[in-house]
Amino acid sequence: MGYKVVVVGATGNVGREMLNILAERQFPVDEIAALASRRSLGTEVSFGDKTLKTQDLDTFDFTGWDIALFAIGSDATKTYAPKAAATGCVVIDNSSLYRYDADVPLVVPEVNPEAVDGYAKKNIIANPNCSTAQMVVALKPLHDRARIKRVVVSTYQSVSGSGKDGIDELWDQTKSVYNPTQEVPPKVYPKQIAFNVIPHIDVFLEDGSTKEEWKMVAETKKIVDTAIKVSATCVRVPVFVGHAESINIEFEEFLDEDEARDILREAPGIMVIDKREDGGYVTPVECVGDFATFISRIRQDSTIENGLNLWCVSDNLRKGAALNAVQIAETLGNRVLKKG
Repeated sequence: MGYKVVVVGATGNVGREMLNILAERQFPVDEIAALASRRSLGTEVSFGDKTLKTQDLDTFDFTGWDIALFAIGSDATKTYAPKAAATGCVVIDNSSLYRYDADVPLVVPEVNPEAVDGYAKKNIIANPNCSTAQMVVALKPLHDRARIKRVVVSTYQSVSGSGKDGIDELWDQTKSVYNPTQEVPPKVYPKQIAFNVIPHIDVFLEDGSTKEEWKMVAETKKIVDTAIKVSATCVRVPVFVGHAESINIEFEEFLDEDEARDILREAPGIMVIDKREDGGYVTPVECVGDFATFISRIRQDSTIENGLNLWCVSDNLRKGAALNAVQIAETLGNRVLKKG
């Protein structure tokens, strides 16, 4: 016996990936529904070897459905997630709406699977920000060994984090560089993204940080340990898919780079590719379509006491969004619902 699963926002980048990953991982599905807004009604999406026609989110009845994977943004989620949850359907939400709600678990299954048990307060579980998700997968096994005091992270985030419009803007601007008569002014981003990097993701806050940077701070504390201090600089780069992060970690006690490498090799969800030679590391292009979080460039930081540096790369549409949501559903099934 399997589950009745709803994918909300099935025509978007993340929604399509959710359907792909449910099929790839052979999640026990008895029945599946693909929902979208009325303007996308009837659009066809793939689920394994099946083709689904999207149904109208506005009129859909969630009664009797077990799990709903939401990928529709905070505004729409605010309207529809409580409706779904009220029927008994467990909502796994990819937006930022519920991440900081004390009554909603924020879960990365390799890091804090036990947090899923708290879903019942609102019948909602939150998926973290894409940049946080891959970072905490790397941090947790090291934290368990040597206790992390402080993290300084710089991100290199792909345009797919902004959805289809971000991808289109990079593509169109790249073409326009070679054809100056077809100028493509920035719309999604505040400046040109083609052949450029932009140190600005989400809105600016009063202290000069951006909300994306604040998210990494708050979410790391909620998922891993409230005592960890995090300083983040988040940068949009002209890459279609795949987020990269340069992470500097200060521990309470010494952790040798070789031991850290061994710990990460054994950790769930991580693939270590760390050869000190040309090309002996993973880049965003190489991680696309993969489930793993890749770690490279592991090395001691001699400028601080008990410091390490590492390079972290992951497919943001997968581990940063759709994969993590499906893994939450798997964890929920194994720990709580126990079907399939």
